[in-house]
Amino acid sequence: DKLSVQVHPDDALAQEHGFPRGKTECWYALDAEAGASVALGLAEGMTPEQVRAAIEDETLEKYLKWLPVEKGDMIYVDAGTVHAIGPGAVLLETQQSSDLTYRMYDYGRGRELHVEKSMQAARMTTRAGKVKPEDKGDHSVLIREHYFEMERWPLAAGDAPLELGKASAAVQMLFCKSGEVRLSGEGFEGFEIKRNQMAVIPAGIASKITSVGTSELIRIAPCAV
Repeated sequence: DKLSVQVHPDDALAQEHGFPRGKTECWYALDAEAGASVALGLAEGMTPEQVRAAIEDETLEKYLKWLPVEKGDMIYVDAGTVHAIGPGAVLLETQQSSDLTYRMYDYGRGRELHVEKSMQAARMTTRAGKVKPEDKGDHSVLIREHYFEMERWPLAAGDAPLELGKASAAVQMLFCKSGEVRLSGEGFEGFEIKRNQMAVIPAGIASKITSVGTSELIRIAPCAV
């Protein structure tokens, strides 16, 4: 079903309210049905007064910018973007380490709304939208922003490139998009991750990654730039 219309504060606003950070996020479309879409931002020219009125009379949905989603899309959602996820898409979400969420509108379902906080956090213009992947030969960079980076690694059967398993100065995550891989290394017992499973790799830990048949991994880490 449609998820509620939300907005997240940026770091500065979150800190004004006593929280360490805001919430910028991104979505990678693992799958999408025909007609699937997400909302990113408000219609051009909307004023705060019009937004409040649309919330009150339960018509805000028609004043959102709806963006079609296809399998493989990467969508950036910076803090301050009024957004919603429609039905029909399976999204892998990466975000700042924060759960600050203000519900602006909920299609009349009756759940609590955070209108005042939403209006304070919402920006009329943001950088939200689709991001084109950057080809790196044996892998592609899906996104590299201030807070996080994501890479897509298609793997043939056998040992993966050493770069994928090298130790990092920060925690990193390996999400298995398809197939199955085995991780092994010094100091831990080897294990497998299969489709839609994720391994969290502590900082400073290197691993050997072996693909069981063809597979595809998504590597997620704090941004190195």
